Amino acid sequence: MDYRVITRYFRSPWFVRLVLFLAIMGPGIITSSVDNDAGGITTYSLAGAQFGYVLLWTLIPMTVALAVVQEMGVRMGVVSGKGLASLIREKTGVKLVFFIMALLLAVDFGNTLAEFSGISVSASIFGVPPYVSLPLAALFVWLLVVRGSYRSVERVFLVASALYVTYIISGFLAHPDWKIAAVNTFIPHITPDTAYITMLVGLVGTTIAPWMMFYIQASVVEKGVPLKHLNYSRLDAIAGSVVTNVVAFFIIVACAATIFVHGIPVNTVADVSAALAPLAGNYASVLFAFGFLNASLFAASILPLSTAHYVCEGLGFESGVSKTFREAPIFHGLYAGVIVLAAFFISLPNVPLLSILYLSQVGNGILLPFILIYMLVIANDKKIMGEYVNTKVFNYIAGATVVIMIGLSIALIFIGIL
Repeated sequence: MDYRVITRYFRSPWFVRLVLFLAIMGPGIITSSVDNDAGGITTYSLAGAQFGYVLLWTLIPMTVALAVVQEMGVRMGVVSGKGLASLIREKTGVKLVFFIMALLLAVDFGNTLAEFSGISVSASIFGVPPYVSLPLAALFVWLLVVRGSYRSVERVFLVASALYVTYIISGFLAHPDWKIAAVNTFIPHITPDTAYITMLVGLVGTTIAPWMMFYIQASVVEKGVPLKHLNYSRLDAIAGSVVTNVVAFFIIVACAATIFVHGIPVNTVADVSAALAPLAGNYASVLFAFGFLNASLFAASILPLSTAHYVCEGLGFESGVSKTFREAPIFHGLYAGVIVLAAFFISLPNVPLLSILYLSQVGNGILLPFILIYMLVIANDKKIMGEYVNTKVFNYIAGATVVIMIGLSIALIFIGIL
């Protein structure tokens, strides 16, 4: 090829835009991918195993809701240059923020316990006992942040996001009925049954969690995305929302095509992995288990990181992965403390994990509406956002998302109490 042709190729507008997007990409895709954590994968697996393909339609509105919240987060971060906790503090004062941060800390500690429980379960599938896997996992996620910069940590997280492809492969290996899957994806099938409604609420409840809103905005701020590249950051947020629910689609499909069709009772991801082996082959089973280990380890890194970010932002302490322990002692201390305590509690015998997980989900349900409302208020504040405030159409979509999430959060709490 002629040198001039090659030069023109690399200078073409679309190639420049692609390079810029790859440089900006990260916060949206990483945050959305962690949404498919130990609890999320368990929920999707049980949805496919117990209800087949009929719940696939929920993924489309879930994708829209997630994309709306993610886009608001990156826009607020890029325009204001501040994290969500900092903006809430400026709006409400330190006292209310301290109360919110305390609740978030308790809730996210329960969520982190779930991730370390997922590490223990998935590692056991590969023959690694918990007393080996838990300390190694804790050491790995701690060293990742302590020894790395924001750029290096982001690269590791992007690799972890890419490894979710194992679920897509597992879905194909399960040889599902694609026609039935397509019909159920675009045509809602609602059954007035308690078990169905409970699973429906559980699926939507795994889509948006309070920690996500704080983490994506903190990541955009720490990455230093310039205002002129806001659209690339928006695209990153939307792409992440789509990709994470594509993965969820294949998890449900894999379990629907095998476990549901054969009527095999399952209660955990370990049961799902074991059931897949004779039905879809050992490769599907191993890939599914590996995907669960990756997701649990990935989320066990992100959740404590999100916790450290919003607590420090909300209370005015220095924060950031690129900062040393001397520069941000509270940030690094919180990160290490949550990891060590979570790994320690999970290693104890007779830990009431189900009760802890239930309480953390209730906490998510209580906090989520408040955080969403604060986001909407800030996103419409011209003093903060200037010309980048929400449009009327976007407010309608975001407002509807808030109302639906409030209703579902209340339903989740109510069902749990019953």
